[in-house]
Amino acid sequence: MRIAIDIDSTLHHYWDRLSDAALRRFGIDLPYEEQLDWGITRLRPDQLRLCIEETHCAEAILAGDPYPDAAAIITRWREEGHFIHITSHRDSAAHQATAQWLERIGVPYDDLHCSQDKVARCVELGIDLLIDDSPLNLAGALEHGILAATISHPWNRDLCEEEDVVCADDWRDLAAQLDPLLRRRAELRR
Repeated sequence: MRIAIDIDSTLHHYWDRLSDAALRRFGIDLPYEEQLDWGITRLRPDQLRLCIEETHCAEAILAGDPYPDAAAIITRWREEGHFIHITSHRDSAAHQATAQWLERIGVPYDDLHCSQDKVARCVELGIDLLIDDSPLNLAGALEHGILAATISHPWNRDLCEEEDVVCADDWRDLAAQLDPLLRRRAELRR
């Protein structure tokens, strides 16, 4: 199976970094539990851009800690023969630091792509499953016949309740739900 995996809020908890940057730079609090949709309306677009740039600099990227079990599960999937595509909305300038971070935390991959249109890249690569936190990307994947899965966050819980998206509390739960699907797909391809 060909699996695409997002980074921010999927491989590591990103919200605390973004919220810290907003509070430090602009005095604006971004409580995690109050972020109920994908839009961040408490910051102006220029303020949000500055916070994202800060949290996507090489130093910040390399300091990130992955969610528990994420690296081990992805490593197992790759060892089982699955193609792993790491995808991010990070600017292409963050590619090198992102690759270094993935190596540091032990996440193997076949392809790493930083761009704004993840779903188009997934279609281009023939991805079967997208694991992402963005409701827009998850819905886009479903529209293209790509299975969708996520770690549950306040901004994507509604999608989890309404759409055919695998939703999990953490990576261990995600693997428990996805492993049977991955095995069935592998059996069908034999």
